[in-house]
Amino acid sequence: MSSPANATSSQTVPVVIAVPRELIPGEQRVAMVPEIVQKLTKSGYEIRVEHDAGKGAFYPDELFIAAGAKIAPGPAGLLEGARIVLRVQPPTVADVDQLAEGTIVIGFMNATNNLAAIARMRDRKITAFALELVPRITRAQSMDALSSQAMAGGYVAAIMGAENCPKFLPMLTTAAGTIRPATVLILGAGVAGLMAIATAKRLGALVEAYDVRRAAGEQVRSLGAKFLELEINAEGQGGYARELTPEEKEKEQQMVSAAVAKADIVITTAAIPGRKAPVLITRETVAMMKPGAVIIDMAAESGGNCEMTQAGKTIREHGVLIIGPQNLPARVPFHTSQMYAKNLQSFLSLLVDKNGAVTSDFSDEILVASLLVHAGEVRHKQTLDLMSGVRS
Repeated sequence: MSSPANATSSQTVPVVIAVPRELIPGEQRVAMVPEIVQKLTKSGYEIRVEHDAGKGAFYPDELFIAAGAKIAPGPAGLLEGARIVLRVQPPTVADVDQLAEGTIVIGFMNATNNLAAIARMRDRKITAFALELVPRITRAQSMDALSSQAMAGGYVAAIMGAENCPKFLPMLTTAAGTIRPATVLILGAGVAGLMAIATAKRLGALVEAYDVRRAAGEQVRSLGAKFLELEINAEGQGGYARELTPEEKEKEQQMVSAAVAKADIVITTAAIPGRKAPVLITRETVAMMKPGAVIIDMAAESGGNCEMTQAGKTIREHGVLIIGPQNLPARVPFHTSQMYAKNLQSFLSLLVDKNGAVTSDFSDEILVASLLVHAGEVRHKQTLDLMSGVRS
């Protein structure tokens, strides 16, 4: 990373990076951890962390101070003179109102559900980079926060499934007889799905997986799981799945329903960026499942892959436990904060020029793709299309 310490003699003021405390209920993560703070401060940055910002992730203020950060008692002292603000959750309108014109905000923006705050950033001439828009190219792998957090979500989903299943997951040979392993079905073999597969396998379950992208089969099998194959190739752009045709959906539903009906744990991960999650498990399919079966719907926040899922709630229907968890990465905040901070460190390297100053040239392909708002304009086309009539 280019270092402000190597700046020309005319640059005497270090770049100030502010890390606010996340206020969304249930959010335990923090955008920076002491390990990365130490690296950034050694490079000449001034890092300010709001009091108790890392408490939920078990990074107390004392560790940040030891790493070279300054602790700010509240937002006013935190943001005064700050050039860059690092966040996990999207800023609210109230958050934006505290920022000076030209401030750069980096984090997840969830623009589709946060249009009022996007409009306020536009009107206040805030620059915002959305990490969920970082392209999935080789150069950007170290910045791919969407993948790092999804991986954690897949791990937590598998643990949650095991915790709520009334059966042992591994095969056990006991004096009371042999206990057969539980069957775990993963729907969607992206980053989250693959981590769920690997975790369920480590727990000893028989694991099956399905994804509409045929290329995912090789990755699934490499983890020791069985890949359910259907003659559909729904590989879309950027590594995501395209939406299926009505005929393809019917064939998929028949195969998926049969697999769901015999599974002890089903973990669903299927999502389409910016769209409602596809329904993979219908009410009728739930009624066919075994009593005591568990569904962990990782797509609950975007509508759910199960027709009966209720986001943030756990319900029981036909003897089946249907769990609609929200913000799974926040349940393992120590490591998800660590990974997220490393993603941000890599992203910051693109924003600093050879003189150690924040660049005004956002021509790098990664910056172009992830630039949401800049200089009073919404730069992301899909978000701009949604902004018609939205006022700040």
